[in-house]
Amino acid sequence: MASLLSPASASTTVVLSSAAPSPPPRLPLPRYPNHHTTPPPAVSLHTAVAVAAAAILTATPPSPSLAADSLPPAYRLYYGTAASAANYGGYGGNASKKDTAEYTYEVPDGWKERLVSKVEKGTNGTDSEFYNPKKRTEKEYLTFLSGFRQLAPKDAVLGNLALSDVDLQDLIASADSISSQERKDDQGQVYYVYEIEGPGGHSLISVTCAKNKLYAHFVNAPTPEWNRDKETLRHIHESFRTVGSY
Repeated sequence: MASLLSPASASTTVVLSSAAPSPPPRLPLPRYPNHHTTPPPAVSLHTAVAVAAAAILTATPPSPSLAADSLPPAYRLYYGTAASAANYGGYGGNASKKDTAEYTYEVPDGWKERLVSKVEKGTNGTDSEFYNPKKRTEKEYLTFLSGFRQLAPKDAVLGNLALSDVDLQDLIASADSISSQERKDDQGQVYYVYEIEGPGGHSLISVTCAKNKLYAHFVNAPTPEWNRDKETLRHIHESFRTVGSY
């Protein structure tokens, strides 16, 4: 009996030693909140840096100086009465002048009004003046003279204006170029327009006659301010108008 069982035991041992090992148990894949079995794609470092930089640039407000420079200039309308020195009595503001205004022009926001004295009004006819507080020599002003029914020739008018304006005399004497032309507004009013360019400054002048008066509107600026603000300065130069009957 023992000899009959031995071969069987040996055979059993051989079968066990040659059998393939069992595979390890498979673990379940992790589940994500969206119930997909595929994990979300990884974000590269380059993409993360780009997204962060874009967020910072979006959240950063623009420089105040750049924001201010990008805004177009605004203007307010000034009403001038061209009152004689004897009747002059207004200081500051122009709300009460609208009904009696003889001329108008636009003033850039931020410019300040210089109060004109009776003496100045009586000697050289200055009626109103506004200036840039950042550079007081960048300004616009109006003078008037009574007793003029019509305009004289253009060259004569400019020379007569210079007789009572020392700064204008100096500008003309040192000018690199002086140009003049005639224009009409939408009411048919005639204006003489002058442009004087010198090494130190620039001047735009508009002259007309109405109501037996000669009105001269000046826009002056030193060369650096002219180069910077010429669009604004031309705008206020072209805004000058007389009011009412001619």
